[in-house]
Amino acid sequence: MPVCGPKLSICGIVLSIWGIIQLGLMGVFYYFGAVALAEDIPEVSFEHGTKLKDFYAKVDAGYTQNAYNCWIAALLYLATLVFSAQQFWANNRSSLSV
Repeated sequence: MPVCGPKLSICGIVLSIWGIIQLGLMGVFYYFGAVALAEDIPEVSFEHGTKLKDFYAKVDAGYTQNAYNCWIAALLYLATLVFSAQQFWANNRSSLSV
């Protein structure tokens, strides 16, 4: 049973594919600790008196958490892709039987 039309389902497919690619790559870059993404690590500050090991541990934990968040979002885009593809298939099937 189609819930959305054929144009919306194609739009959902294209956006889902792009989201999977982008968030998958960002997750890989976060996992390997890309310096360009350092601004997006949550609440890591180097205060006076903090040990350098603790600071590096917080940075590594922030990178890892952001990588996992990107991969989880990519999986949600995968679910959207499956739904959009099913809707596209349902719309094409219903237009052929009419």
